[in-house]
Amino acid sequence: MIFTTPLKHDSIKIMLLGSGELGKEVAIEASRLGVEVVAVDNYPNAPAHLVANKAHVIDMKNKEALLELIYLEKPTYIVPEIEALNIEALEIAEIEGFNVIPNANAVKKTMNRKNIRKFVAEELGIKTSPYLFVNSYEELENAAEKLGFPCVIKPVMSSSGHGQSVAKNKTDLKASWERAKEARGDASELIVEGFINFDYEITLLTARTENESIFCEPIGHIQKDGDYILSWQPMPMKKEILQKAQKIAKTVTDGLGGRGIFGVELFIKEDEVYFSEVSPRPHDTGMVTMISQSQSEFALHVRAILGLPLEFSFIAQAASAAYKADIKSENPHFDVPKSVFSKNSFVRIFGKPNSHEGRRMAVVLVQDEVENAKKRAEEIAKSIKMTK
Repeated sequence: MIFTTPLKHDSIKIMLLGSGELGKEVAIEASRLGVEVVAVDNYPNAPAHLVANKAHVIDMKNKEALLELIYLEKPTYIVPEIEALNIEALEIAEIEGFNVIPNANAVKKTMNRKNIRKFVAEELGIKTSPYLFVNSYEELENAAEKLGFPCVIKPVMSSSGHGQSVAKNKTDLKASWERAKEARGDASELIVEGFINFDYEITLLTARTENESIFCEPIGHIQKDGDYILSWQPMPMKKEILQKAQKIAKTVTDGLGGRGIFGVELFIKEDEVYFSEVSPRPHDTGMVTMISQSQSEFALHVRAILGLPLEFSFIAQAASAAYKADIKSENPHFDVPKSVFSKNSFVRIFGKPNSHEGRRMAVVLVQDEVENAKKRAEEIAKSIKMTK
């Protein structure tokens, strides 16, 4: 393969649509291969803006604005990193010859929970939780009654767990309705899911090109209201259950097609595997791979985009913990104990320009036997203090 130099007339160029902490790591990995990175977000000085060759601030949900930028930059690859963008612009760009990762149809399916659930459950025939779609509070009440309590309520379009909640009884429905409607993204329609009392849940990172698919070791994780708190790798699993999970992940990602890494979320209940969600991009729970693998999920994503071999080594058991802000600040400072930076642990601060309560600002990474790593990662996250 021929590699190029950034900022030349013929540079290989990746346009990141979304420049948060995951996009930042993609930008770093792409830069290591001489790829020009254009980072786009809806606010200035987003994390990937800080390491990219070029940075733009636009409303990515605006079709004309997004297309105008694509025509201006003429990227080799358009790489969506968030759900809140205009899919019609991506479809038009793809028709006109631009390479959307993994492809515009996959982005369209996965950014909308209705699209992906119907595709996986009804077209591919893969087991999921029972579900119904609702457009009004009355329909929500009827759906909850049919599916039973507890039930999970989510906007059909949102990211990082925004707007998601569990209604344990009928009196919780009003709060769940309001939470979903306040979420960023499109909350005009909600999905109501029957609750699976699963034994555990995993993310199975699946990287693919047209020629091969590979799986990372399964990642166990804890989420709160749909947002990642703690993850670890590997998640202990029976061999036959892991094989079922890999078969489902490959069926889903082959069905979506294209290049790149996919975060396939699955529920495990006894010997059954249920599909939950899939993201056609690096996954927040997969940040643990920055310390557990020779090639992180971000490096594998870039390799897959470029069509490079996807080989990697699993180095060691590890865990990651999210650090979330507990104050609002326009100039965040972090008091991190020096002892955190050891031979098998460190913190990565994302560089977000401001904070609000609950915003993810850093990640703790620890390499150790899984249970020890989980405990240590949580302890370190709690030891970090924010000041204005």
